[in-house]
Amino acid sequence: MRKNFRILFLTIFAICIAGTSEIISQPADSVVKYTPDFRFYDGVFLNFEQVKTNNPIPKAKLLTSTDYNDKDFFKNLFAGDKIYYYDGMGVRQEIDKNTVWGYSRNGILYIQVDGNFSRITFIGSICHFVADITTYDDRYYNNYPYGYYDPYYSRYYNPYYYYSPYYSPYSYRNYYSPYGSYYSPYRNTARNELRQYLIDFDTGKILEYDVDNAEMLLMKDNQLYEEYVRLPRKKKRDLIFVYIRKYNEKNPLFIPVK
Repeated sequence: MRKNFRILFLTIFAICIAGTSEIISQPADSVVKYTPDFRFYDGVFLNFEQVKTNNPIPKAKLLTSTDYNDKDFFKNLFAGDKIYYYDGMGVRQEIDKNTVWGYSRNGILYIQVDGNFSRITFIGSICHFVADITTYDDRYYNNYPYGYYDPYYSRYYNPYYYYSPYYSPYSYRNYYSPYGSYYSPYRNTARNELRQYLIDFDTGKILEYDVDNAEMLLMKDNQLYEEYVRLPRKKKRDLIFVYIRKYNEKNPLFIPVK
């Protein structure tokens, strides 16, 4: 009796060990180094954590009458105020579309800023994108020809910057006003403006594209940070994008894949 019990115990123990070994040996999600050829899984990202883990809500779990292969799938999905989907337990959920982080279409990331979705064109440990936002102040339009700072353009090297054949003394920007040069009855009128942003892929934090934020992000790489802070202020501004690219080359981004 005792011998049979020992045999039964050893058999159960061996089965448990084998089962545990099989679980341990199962491959977990691997990670790959990000390259321009990388494609994120298509779907909706409710938050940035889902972006980091490359784990969106897939199209198959999104409740919509639009065909999955329709080129306007996401446009139609976000046409309403709510997004409906099935969670991991198969329970129907709803969420306000304005709280959604973004989505991936054909493997390309789109982030929601100011109610609009903008493509993230430069992805790495530090990302860069341009967003169309609504503003109520036109002072930014006096600074750059495209309404935002372009790292590939500098008005200081444009021989035609100070001359325009379309100059008119009667234009709104050149008329005399008894209220002062900054007065305009249209000053607080809403208008669209293109602005540049950075994303810290460690935290998901969205930052203005400026020198102070560039310095903060570069602090994670002492060598690049020391190089950058020694530059003159104007040079820092002109080379923000260059140092972001350098940072990403030295500190590559890794994305999970299944």
